[in-house]
Amino acid sequence: MNSRIRTLQQRITAQETSDGDGVRMYRIAGRQLNEILDPFLLLDEFRSDDSADYIGGFPSHPHRGFETVTYMLTGKMRHRDHMGNEGLLADGDVQWMTAGRGVIHSEMPEQTDGLLHGFQLWLNLPASDKMKPAHYQDYRGSDLPVVELESGGKIILVAGQINEPVAVAGPVKGVVTEPIYIDLDLTANEQWTQAVPKDHTVLVYVYQGSTSELSKREMGVYSDGNAVSITAGKDGVKAILLAARPLHEPVKQYGPFVMNTEDEIKQAIEDYRLGRLTET
Repeated sequence: MNSRIRTLQQRITAQETSDGDGVRMYRIAGRQLNEILDPFLLLDEFRSDDSADYIGGFPSHPHRGFETVTYMLTGKMRHRDHMGNEGLLADGDVQWMTAGRGVIHSEMPEQTDGLLHGFQLWLNLPASDKMKPAHYQDYRGSDLPVVELESGGKIILVAGQINEPVAVAGPVKGVVTEPIYIDLDLTANEQWTQAVPKDHTVLVYVYQGSTSELSKREMGVYSDGNAVSITAGKDGVKAILLAARPLHEPVKQYGPFVMNTEDEIKQAIEDYRLGRLTET
């Protein structure tokens, strides 16, 4: 089958903001983007070597109706939730949390100096899965396949599958939107092409260097096609490639609750207020 290479359709620039207890970050999100990014809802990049920018962390807060993916490049983040789950994410680690009906958790840095750098992705769930019990997939950096590219770069595979230069799959399994999550590191002017399902939404976020089309902290939204091709700029590029099957469902969001109708949002708020958010 001939490859139909996707073309860049839109650039979105990450906006500097803060969340949690004053954690500074760069964010791509917004209700106006929900249809364009479907099923992705939000991407945050947090990066600072000043502890004042991150030490407050993200104290206890709720989620319902979607998944959060936390990927740490550098630094440590402690996770605790209402079910007694606790874990420490360190360099290269990933937590794929399916909030489902409800999770109340905290995410707190475990360092007071040095670089903290990572990403959090919000990925929508279909209506049929929004009220399922919460569950986790946690992986150490050593669990993530690293593929050296013939032209000098490398990729780290969190989710999904690639077939070139070797067939390998990421450790994350059983996610209904069939996501691909790749951390891409290309050398100067290196070109890389990846097959992707033709019906998936495909995004590329540059966090260091540039591509021939995207600058640092820009996200590209790509057209339909069964492959995406990335060419690094003169200084190389480090980027996150995301792909997933769109849901084509209404999105109603109120902060940490993402549902399909206003009534479901009102119910989520009421459940949280009355301590019923996480009841099965």
